Amino acid sequence: MNKLYLWGIIIATSMLLFTYVSVTGSKGGLNDDIVNMLAVTGAVALVIITVFVVIKYVRQMQTDTATGELAEENWDGIREYENEVPTGWAIVFLLTMVWGVWYWTVGYPVNSYSQIGEYNEDTTAHNTKFEAQYKDIKGDRLVEMGESVFLAECKVCHGISADGIDGKAANLNVRIEEKSVKHVVINGSNNQLMGMEMPMPDRNGLFNATTGALITDAEITKVSAYVANGMKGEGADIFAGTCSSCHGPDGKGMEFVAPNLKSFTPVLVNNILAHGKKGVIGQMPAFKRLNAKQKEAVGAYISSLSE
Repeated sequence: MNKLYLWGIIIATSMLLFTYVSVTGSKGGLNDDIVNMLAVTGAVALVIITVFVVIKYVRQMQTDTATGELAEENWDGIREYENEVPTGWAIVFLLTMVWGVWYWTVGYPVNSYSQIGEYNEDTTAHNTKFEAQYKDIKGDRLVEMGESVFLAECKVCHGISADGIDGKAANLNVRIEEKSVKHVVINGSNNQLMGMEMPMPDRNGLFNATTGALITDAEITKVSAYVANGMKGEGADIFAGTCSSCHGPDGKGMEFVAPNLKSFTPVLVNNILAHGKKGVIGQMPAFKRLNAKQKEAVGAYISSLSE
């Protein structure tokens, strides 16, 4: 017997023996479970087919000689044979295509159980029930709900008292910190704080209407401190000449133009939760898993912190 075939038999036997020992040695064995039986049958078939297909092609490489018509193209004198695709390969390829069409139209996942699909259905049903049950709550009850959601979803980064845990995240007890204002003025912003694409230009697009010149480093520092201090102190003139045209003279923002810089609002918080936010600290992800009422409640709670 050819040594190649002998080695094939030895390897196949060893692998089948290992499979048998693994199955029978496991707790319960096959236990007449059709799924386990099919899995083992597939494993046995895979071992046998793989070993002997490898033998076939190794043997072919040992004995076959190149035949056929050479292609006209060559690479450094090397030319390829224009051999047709092997019939077996072509049939397997076509069968794979047919199986793919079946899989995506008749088989899984269209007509089969999906754990993810069940979870999504349950989540949708729960959210519908939740929103119907709590749709009318307002005032203090809404703030209380927001605190519960905040402690469940937001405290990991912002802390139990919403202080940002020493700069790990934004301090939500104040509307905005000086370093955040400075970062936005210098780099611009496009965080969809208005619920849509409404970018703020960087410093190269910010002019002081009083001087007619681009905003300077000293002016950026001064107006950042002014905004972070709740529109108090030095920098009112710079804000009036550079920022008020979009954010309003009192810094409370303008609808569809720019967000409120003086205090949080439920709408502002809702937009941040819906779209996420990138700033001087880093990237805050969007919270898609919160339903509309939960976002509204978190907005009410955070807005109450700085009142």
